[in-house]
Amino acid sequence: QVQLVESGGGLVQAGGSLRLSCAASGFTFSNYAMTWYRQAPQKQRELVAFITRSGSTMFADSVKGRFTISRDNAKNTVDLQMNSLRPEDTAVYYCNTRDFRASYWGQGTQVTVSS
Repeated sequence: QVQLVESGGGLVQAGGSLRLSCAASGFTFSNYAMTWYRQAPQKQRELVAFITRSGSTMFADSVKGRFTISRDNAKNTVDLQMNSLRPEDTAVYYCNTRDFRASYWGQGTQVTVSS
């Protein structure tokens, strides 16, 4: 049973930092690429960052230079370090992975950036 559990969200002032973590279980974590998405109220879900099995990364233009994605295969976790946060980063952040049959999501963690 694939399970993804996000944590680390909260309320932060503009310019501040948060580190989100996603704990994965129920699959061979090291064999899967992992993705962070976010969804703000009344907006479409947006891909934020992506990391391959080997550690190659990709970021949305909106967060490039401010966010970092990393994984720890020994701990079955993928983190999203968010720096220089802006009010427009406010959203529910979701961890995601997929296999041939399904896409799997965590419950999300709320990030609120105050101006």
